[in-house]
Amino acid sequence: MKPIKILLAFTPATAFALGLASFGWADMAHADSHSHMTDHGIMHVTKSPTCGCCGAWVALAREEGYDIEVTDTADVTSVKLDADIPGNMWACHTAMIDGYLVEGHVPFAALAKLLEERPNLTGIAVPGMPVGSPGMGNDPTARYDVIAFGGDANDGEVFYQAGL
Repeated sequence: MKPIKILLAFTPATAFALGLASFGWADMAHADSHSHMTDHGIMHVTKSPTCGCCGAWVALAREEGYDIEVTDTADVTSVKLDADIPGNMWACHTAMIDGYLVEGHVPFAALAKLLEERPNLTGIAVPGMPVGSPGMGNDPTARYDVIAFGGDANDGEVFYQAGL
């Protein structure tokens, strides 16, 4: 067999093997870059079993490296009432992580800031369901506020501004 035919015969197999190897490297880099998220323990998310946007937020949180435990309930209202989340902060799902409440479609940069800075707050919220927030289209240019509540937070205090 001529050398060029031998080379051409092995090229697809070599390309395939290199492609598989690169997927592994990319996954390891992703896991290493977010391993600090698991330092905060399990994030408990309570949501409606029929809410697709909540499921999308949970999937994105897992991609960010958070260890998630989900509880589906038809009565999300009682969860918010039991946690004393102010009514004007309510959204569709409620999460708890490392002693904080996280209400609604909070962007993960705001969540990381909360867990890194550890302010004296009860939690943070994205009231309602803003278009472009994580799980609601996930547009990094979408502008909306993340509001702090409880502890040292003033009423309506902006904790983080998304899209800026």
